[in-house]
Amino acid sequence: MPLNIPGILAPFQLLWNPRIILPNVIQDIRQLDFLALRKAGYRGAVFDKDNCLTIPYKDTLVPELQVRLLEECREAFGECNVLIVSNSAGSRDDPGGIQAESVSHHLSVPVLYHGSPKPAYRCISAIRLTSHHELVVVGDRVFTDVVMANRMKRRVTCATGEPEKTSSIRDRENGPLAVWTNGVWQKESMVMRWIERCLVDVVARRTNGKHELSDSQEVSLSMLIEEVTELVMLLASPGGLLQRLVTILP
Repeated sequence: MPLNIPGILAPFQLLWNPRIILPNVIQDIRQLDFLALRKAGYRGAVFDKDNCLTIPYKDTLVPELQVRLLEECREAFGECNVLIVSNSAGSRDDPGGIQAESVSHHLSVPVLYHGSPKPAYRCISAIRLTSHHELVVVGDRVFTDVVMANRMKRRVTCATGEPEKTSSIRDRENGPLAVWTNGVWQKESMVMRWIERCLVDVVARRTNGKHELSDSQEVSLSMLIEEVTELVMLLASPGGLLQRLVTILP
């Protein structure tokens, strides 16, 4: 499995913006009231797949979740404004999009095809639903799903220098709703999950009133680090430019 460079780099963003990992915490998606979210001004939903909707590496909804849940979500936001964004189905690890097609068939929700894993800015740019600040982003991992949601807020803010205008009464400065499902359907990466939980607790206690970089500075720096690292990994990969140079030089 290819390295998730954006996911590996995400913890370093804590140095200048620790709030990037702060979520709204629920046990699982059964605690979401989609009609209430619609009334609050949200207009779309992005779900992770593994350990959020399905057992990891399975394509069907977990038995504990009723199909009616996703139907309620589609009824609240509209079929075109509900999407699954996974680092397995629809990613580079899914040649030909076979798993994405299977997941979409079983869950009746489209799956995003993306070349860069969450929480990469390229992945965020590929999400073409309603305005990002009107989204509910739900997932079980802090450094992919929660960071992706909070990065959406920063991109919306710095694109024009101020949050997007909207007719909704909800305060759009809060950006998209980052929802972390901290329950798991199947134990996976439990050490990393424990680290994520500890970091969220620490940041939640200690970030009030601390200075951060401006939105434009933060996004520019994060994107620069991400792009440079991906370029280095590409050059150093088998068949990359550095390897070719080594083979042709005397």
